[in-house]
Amino acid sequence: MIQIAVCDDDKNAVSAHSGIVEECLKQCRSMGEVTSYTDSENLLYDITQDSFYYDLILLDIEMPGSTGMELAQQIRPFLPDVRIIFITSHIEYAIDAFELSIFRYVPKDDTARRLPGAVTDALKLIAIEEGRVYTICTNSRLEKIPYKDILYIERDGKYASITSVGGVSRVRKSLQQVYEELGAEEFLYIDRGCIVNMLHMMQVKDGQAVLKNGVSLAISRAHLQDVKAQVNAYWGSHI
Repeated sequence: MIQIAVCDDDKNAVSAHSGIVEECLKQCRSMGEVTSYTDSENLLYDITQDSFYYDLILLDIEMPGSTGMELAQQIRPFLPDVRIIFITSHIEYAIDAFELSIFRYVPKDDTARRLPGAVTDALKLIAIEEGRVYTICTNSRLEKIPYKDILYIERDGKYASITSVGGVSRVRKSLQQVYEELGAEEFLYIDRGCIVNMLHMMQVKDGQAVLKNGVSLAISRAHLQDVKAQVNAYWGSHI
């Protein structure tokens, strides 16, 4: 069940945007629940004090109390993976929104045309990330790591070292064996000894794969062009 919040101090806007979200859920055949807010402080309280979880949040930037921009900064520590769509009439906020890793920026005067596409893209990405786990099973332990939490995997002697948001796990298997067991197109080799999850890649720059958490991993010259092509093809087919 995808959890979605819509927050705008304008009740009519909340109603309109919630309706768009409901229609997108139907079109994507996704199960979801939409919660509406007309007060940004109530949304912030629910997340920070009552531990409400949301996969996607639609935020108006210009609101009394905490603005959408401030709210996004305060929410991130509690919901680091949440997708946020900003809706605003001020185009200058787009740069700040990018710096906050905002999923999409939608001009308020063009929501009817552009918001459905932004919401649909977010729902597709959430669907990609849900429900799949990599299982490490030995005589002494059973560990399940969600695919969406895996950042990268490196060769470590006779082991494969899996770095995820929860830490590092080692499995006595070759890197190629782990890659084949994952069997998911979002994982790609950037070097003979390293596989990266494209869901966590921000950009390819100066021969490096730059991840959302700030980590940069070297891409071998032999893999560079193929990495660029795979990244473009992957996002082109899913977004």
